[in-house]
Amino acid sequence: MPLVEKRTIRLPPAQASYIDGLVETGTYASASEVVRAGLRALQERDEAVARWLREEVVPVYDAMQADPGRGIPADRVGATVHARHADRSRKARRGA
Repeated sequence: MPLVEKRTIRLPPAQASYIDGLVETGTYASASEVVRAGLRALQERDEAVARWLREEVVPVYDAMQADPGRGIPADRVGATVHARHADRSRKARRGA
């Protein structure tokens, strides 16, 4: 089994130029290195999203299912956000 597998891909001109620029400036030694770095970043992002869902979203969802009364109505959340924004806007205009 080879250590690397060869792939042929097609890219829009802007993405191909971006890769070429990274190689030309010496940021990466080859187009393959750029693609590998991009895939690593994508894997890290996907893992971070999965971890966030698993560790933060699911427990909050489960808690809300167990006790729906702990939720805050959307109109109250919206009013609070609008009030905070208005307050910050007033302070910014006054230079505070």
